[in-house]
Formats: sequence, C-alpha cells, structure tokens
Amino acid sequence: MAVKKGDIVRAVREKLENSLEAQASDSRFPSYLFDSKGEIVDVKDDYALVKFGKVPTPNIWLRLDQLEEFK
Repeated sequence: MAVKKGDIVRAVREKLENSLEAQASDSRFPSYLFDSKGEIVDVKDDYALVKFGKVPTPNIWLRLDQLEEFK
C-alpha cells in the first residue's frame, strides 16, 4: 500500500494481532485501531506514525502492511 502524510487509514486486525510487534508487547489492542479513522502523520521506511480519533489517544507506529485505507 503506497501511503503519504494525510492519508486516512485503519489497522488490519489479522495482520496486527499475528505480528512480531504484538508478541513483543500487550496483544490486547484497543478497538479504535480497527474501527476509527487514523491519519498518517509521518512515514519512515516500512512504518507509518498514525494518529487515531478525535479523543486523546497516543500516536502509534505501525508497519505499512498492517494498514488499509479507511472506507
């Protein structure tokens, strides 16, 4: 998926839950990662920094293959 700053995305549950990142941290991901709009704030190599929702939530770095366009 080719992405750029400002794109609206969401996390893909299947790719995130089975990832190396999930095994290295708490695997109980909040539902807003999968259900709400996230805006790409920055892109570096194979990762994107995503800002989710309108409520205060932490920004999160996700691999590009763990994201899909929010429809």
